[in-house]
Amino acid sequence: MSNSQNTLDDKKYNKLIVILSIVIPVAVAALFGIKIDAELPVFLPPIYATVNAITAFVLILAFIAIQNKKIKLHERLMKFAIILSVLFLLMYIAYHMTSDSTKFGGEGIAKYLYYFILITHILLSIAVIPFVLITYVRAITNNIEKHKKIAKITFPLWLYVAITGVVVYIMISPYYV
Repeated sequence: MSNSQNTLDDKKYNKLIVILSIVIPVAVAALFGIKIDAELPVFLPPIYATVNAITAFVLILAFIAIQNKKIKLHERLMKFAIILSVLFLLMYIAYHMTSDSTKFGGEGIAKYLYYFILITHILLSIAVIPFVLITYVRAITNNIEKHKKIAKITFPLWLYVAITGVVVYIMISPYYV
């Protein structure tokens, strides 16, 4: 495939990437304002923290796979990581629509550390959306050189978000009512 064809393929997806990169965080923020009077059959935070941990593990496996030139395995793992991230997001939204937010009860340095991790986690979880989408599009359009360039940014961002999601859960878990 020529470079001009790759560029055309990338551009075909750009509008969708921009829309999703805006709509997803705005929808999540809007849904935080909606409370449903329902009790979920399970307590979701440990489940979606586990999904974040599995996502981090899958991202690392995908990185190892591509380093070892196992392209099909890398591709399957990355698709699985995207599915896990969507699953996390759905559970996260369901939990926050049915439950009040938990306040962190720690003090001193623990409180500052928690909020630093939480804020960077939230901001980067928003920022990583277009990176994941662009990286994925460049892979499926066979624009491998550009895919590699952005994947070097996407991978550590996404891994940070997945790992800090677990850390945030561990730090706040003593304060769940």
